[in-house]
Amino acid sequence: MAEESNLSMMKPPIEDLLAVVDSKFTLVTISARRARQINAYFSRLGDGIGSIVPPQVDSISKKSLTVAFEEIAAGKITYSRPGIEQEEPSPTEAEAQSSEDVVQEISDADSED
Repeated sequence: MAEESNLSMMKPPIEDLLAVVDSKFTLVTISARRARQINAYFSRLGDGIGSIVPPQVDSISKKSLTVAFEEIAAGKITYSRPGIEQEEPSPTEAEAQSSEDVVQEISDADSED
């Protein structure tokens, strides 16, 4: 019998794509963004090529989302998460800080009188 290695018709399989990224949300975000870039590239071919990067893989598909998935599976598309430069205080820390400020303002006002 034929081996059932791929139950879906999608190529590359979702499982392979999820192995490259850390979550489904990330996969959706970067593939949609790249598909829009590919669409923009093909719509601007008559205007001259600008700063838009052409597809990075050879594909028989004419669908930009499929091409984006193939680029992700091939490792041509990477992503990085922006670092949090300054952590915001938790609500309890913010309340404690604001109450300290109020106490300081009251003591400053008392010392002026």
